[in-house]
Amino acid sequence: MELTMTAARAGKLSSFLKNELKMSTGLVNKVKWADGLRVNGLSCHTNYQVEPGDVIAVRLEEAQPEYPAEQGPLTVLFEDDWLLAVDKPAGMLIHPSRNRITGTLANLVQGYYARTGQGAFHPLTRLDRDTFGIVLIAKNSHIHALLQQRKPRKTYEALVFGGPDGEAGLIDAPIARKELPSLLREIRPDGKPSVTRYRVLERGAQVSRLELEPVTGRTHQLRLHCAYMGFPILGDPQYGSEASMAFSRERDFETQLLLAKRLEFIHPITGQTMALESRMTLPELM
Repeated sequence: MELTMTAARAGKLSSFLKNELKMSTGLVNKVKWADGLRVNGLSCHTNYQVEPGDVIAVRLEEAQPEYPAEQGPLTVLFEDDWLLAVDKPAGMLIHPSRNRITGTLANLVQGYYARTGQGAFHPLTRLDRDTFGIVLIAKNSHIHALLQQRKPRKTYEALVFGGPDGEAGLIDAPIARKELPSLLREIRPDGKPSVTRYRVLERGAQVSRLELEPVTGRTHQLRLHCAYMGFPILGDPQYGSEASMAFSRERDFETQLLLAKRLEFIHPITGQTMALESRMTLPELM
């Protein structure tokens, strides 16, 4: 795919690659030797003198996905030349696996690109299959690498059975993987440091709506931390308590009620502070 920009100043092409496009020296050399630099459609060296209004294009090689593009509904929350943000429904995998190469978010995004233009699938945020909400996707590996240097701030909302005593607090409990073949995690003294901020948004008779911010990013962290503190997320079949699961079954909650609601980050190219929100919502408090 190509990165393109219109020059707003004069200068050597190399300075635009380094400053405006934030390309490393190694990436510049790789693209240069692959004849991937163009100014106004013409092949150029890095010392080419660019003038205001010139169109700079950089061709980045992206491996073709080994999974098919699929057409289907996709809720686009934000898009520019570099990034795509979409809402993922519950029950959908982010990326194909060895056992399943269709029906994932990646398939739908590739189908979207087939209709609208070029792009690759490099998710910056990963959600469990049954967690729903916003997913941020870099359209090429270069942007993906830039965003990983300063990862987005993620805020979730959850409906939990019961609720914390206070209105806000910090959960600090180390998480370790259970012994194989289990894929689940557990709170254990020898686990990796794991911290979650929480805030009560609303309280009901038996249920609370919480805002959750994972300070660290461990697998299953929010689900496990809520369960550990005595207020498991409703609909969670793996970490829920007997009481929370019975309550969930009575109300036909078929998925865990955990919503990736908000992302805040610095745009890697424009430097703009971005704040994106999911259009999805949790059920009303009962």
